[in-house]
Amino acid sequence: MKSLKIVPLALLVACSFGVVSSCTEGFEEMNVNPNQSASALPENLLAPTITDLVNRNMDRAMRLTNELMQVHVTLVNSDEIHRYVIQPSEADYMWNNWFTQLTNIRDIYKGGEETGNKTFMGISLILDAWVTSLLTDTFGDVPYTEAIQGKSGQYMPKFDKQEAIYTDLFRKLDSANVYLKANTDLTAGQAEKDPLFAGKAALWRKFGNSMYLRLLLRVSGKNDPIVGGKTAAEKIREMVQDNPGEFPIMAANEESAILKFTGTVPYQSTFHNWRAYDFNGSSSLSQFFVNNLVQWNDPRLPLWATTYEGMYSGVPSGYPVTSVPEGQSRYQAALAREPKLGNILNYAEVQFILAEAAIRGFISGDAKTYYEKGVTSGLTLWGTTVPANYLNGPDVKWDDSYAFETKLEQIHLQKYYTLFFTDFQQWFEYRRTGHPILPKGPGLQNGGNMPARLNYPMYVQSLNQQNYQAAVADQGPDNINTKVWWQQ
Repeated sequence: MKSLKIVPLALLVACSFGVVSSCTEGFEEMNVNPNQSASALPENLLAPTITDLVNRNMDRAMRLTNELMQVHVTLVNSDEIHRYVIQPSEADYMWNNWFTQLTNIRDIYKGGEETGNKTFMGISLILDAWVTSLLTDTFGDVPYTEAIQGKSGQYMPKFDKQEAIYTDLFRKLDSANVYLKANTDLTAGQAEKDPLFAGKAALWRKFGNSMYLRLLLRVSGKNDPIVGGKTAAEKIREMVQDNPGEFPIMAANEESAILKFTGTVPYQSTFHNWRAYDFNGSSSLSQFFVNNLVQWNDPRLPLWATTYEGMYSGVPSGYPVTSVPEGQSRYQAALAREPKLGNILNYAEVQFILAEAAIRGFISGDAKTYYEKGVTSGLTLWGTTVPANYLNGPDVKWDDSYAFETKLEQIHLQKYYTLFFTDFQQWFEYRRTGHPILPKGPGLQNGGNMPARLNYPMYVQSLNQQNYQAAVADQGPDNINTKVWWQQ
């Protein structure tokens, strides 16, 4: 029996090297019998694909998101991401991984088709929408319709426009909702290999529709019909208000999509074997991150942060090159093995999505109710008790008389903490809304402007040059300041 190996991504979408993922560690028993099938069974691809994606997303959250969004601040002066300086080489890691895993995700779909298993087909479409949205929200226009088709001889795929990609992602999520409506759970043997929902079709369906809401809200600033003749705002209204029975969404913390690491192989956090210095020694939590939690008397603070000289305190982000601060509060060491860091999309985020949809007039629900559910579930997800009068605190309390921007800031400041270590979601939401409002340090570069995207990998520029140049001509210069379609 051969160990499962991830199907190489032909040319990494643009060039001729294959990539073999290391995500198979610990999955040696999930094997493929070459005498039975030309491809891996879908259940044998599911766990290694999700585990690899979540771990690599967490790695980049630590490396990029948490620096850009002032969760922590490096104390290494030459590392300037917190100053909005992003080197072109940063692009390769996630581009390669996301495209590699899309190969496996689409093989899950093929496996579902071959076996007549619509539950696997629905699961694949949800994962496809998740990973493809990460790609396009990070880079803008990317290969899509012609991507990962090296076996068919397509080595230089065209770049699809982001608007067209989103339209197709919504089609896939609609199809997933239909496939999973039959509520056919995976078999016991298959369910053992589902690390998110143990084969429960209803929970996968709720995850897919909650992802649908996340992506609809992301493009809701565009008024073009993008999904079945409807605008994003109109589709949100259909799902939440007009026909909620057809679009069930997460209804409790227990239904959150979180890869909960057990600490044993293969379900170990990417940080499990990091040296203590690498995890919490070369950086300090930021003033912005710590001060809000202190002001709220937030019970998550001691779970996330150490004290410094008996107090919780952070360092300023965007400090000048000549003024490296002394480290203060840092990540708690226990976070390196914390199961909840494997978050993909949780119930609290869904409630904040609904709160924003309400204040924007997309739905008629009560924004205060959604907001308060988001706040409280964000706390209880971490096993903490909501302190007495927490929702009445001066910086937490909701008041319907507040101006729109004040309400938006409240929602997104709380959402910011709900998205702790969740891939690039804090950064995406900041780019979309400008919230939460982050302090501007005196050492910021790039004109003090938050990067709007990552550049394309250098090898793509050279080995898929014609299609790369067409994408740049259409989207704009290949730099960190060119806004993607939904930002424009």
